[in-house]
Amino acid sequence: MAVTRSQYNPDYAVSPGAVLKERLEVLDISQAEFARRCGRSAKLISEIISGKAPLEPETVLQFEKVLGVDASIWSGIETNYQIHRARKLDAENAAAHLEWAKSFPVRELIKRKYIQRPDSEADTVLKLLQFFGVGSVDAWHIRYNSANVSWFRSASSTSNEAVLTTWLRLGELEAELQDCKDYNQGHFIKSMEEIRKLTREPIDKALQQASLLCNQAGVALALIHPFPNTVLSGAAWWYSPRKAVIQLNALHKSDDHLWLSFFHEAAHIILHSKRRVFVDETKGELSQLEFEANDWALRSLVSKSLWQKFLAEHPKHADAIKKFAEIQGIAPGIVVGMMQREGNLPRSRLNQLKVHYQ
Repeated sequence: MAVTRSQYNPDYAVSPGAVLKERLEVLDISQAEFARRCGRSAKLISEIISGKAPLEPETVLQFEKVLGVDASIWSGIETNYQIHRARKLDAENAAAHLEWAKSFPVRELIKRKYIQRPDSEADTVLKLLQFFGVGSVDAWHIRYNSANVSWFRSASSTSNEAVLTTWLRLGELEAELQDCKDYNQGHFIKSMEEIRKLTREPIDKALQQASLLCNQAGVALALIHPFPNTVLSGAAWWYSPRKAVIQLNALHKSDDHLWLSFFHEAAHIILHSKRRVFVDETKGELSQLEFEANDWALRSLVSKSLWQKFLAEHPKHADAIKKFAEIQGIAPGIVVGMMQREGNLPRSRLNQLKVHYQ
């Protein structure tokens, strides 16, 4: 779901000192006389008018009594002025991080309506910080940098880290919207059998039901389309100790890739550390943990003994695959995908048994 925040940020702000000076001129009151009426020093009034001293709560109450202008109005003028000054300084600081911003897929975020089109390069930095929900570039590095986040990726990965963190942030925003019960491992494992049956249903209906089952077990299911030139397959991570996230990307838009990725990421949630962010890619060397996740996913779909028996019969024609899939209660496209991944079937064969979607 796209998230945009509209806000009005004028490029000017009237200082309380300028308002006070104008008011005194209208009333024909000198600064010295006004200071005496307030019981404050002439120096303080001069510094307020010049912008060197802020308006304190006690001062605005004195202004209210002497000038008849409500204290809340003076406080509002002061607050708006200070926020304007802070925004200006924030923009100046942002200008020092233009190179950092260039590594992110800003155009794609604009296209997907997660951020509004920036007014300048410095504004790009500010909008990215707002998108990531952090107050500064230093804070972004603390939260997202690989030195601080326990990534688990292929050693041969070539994916841009800024793009990966952007994609994961989209999953985080989606996970925030999903109302999940506290994570229950037993409940989640039990739900796998129901989700396995859903693989034969239309994709949209199946994903809706799978998401509901996951939410009831404490897992958010986020389908986030990939960014151009990425090789992501999926990810598994923990939003909080009570809420896990399975993030899929619909890269190939086929049912076999979708469901095999889902069960693979579910394996990471069930088998592996909560402290790691597992980012799985379609290319790269597999670690031991990835092999474990693959094996768990495949065995959750078809028992090892039945699978080996099936393969021993050399079932390389559509009818045999459809019959086996029906007996197992899974989609035939998944069987084709499993055979292709294990090298038992060329990747160009029997793809018509897969269900493709947008």
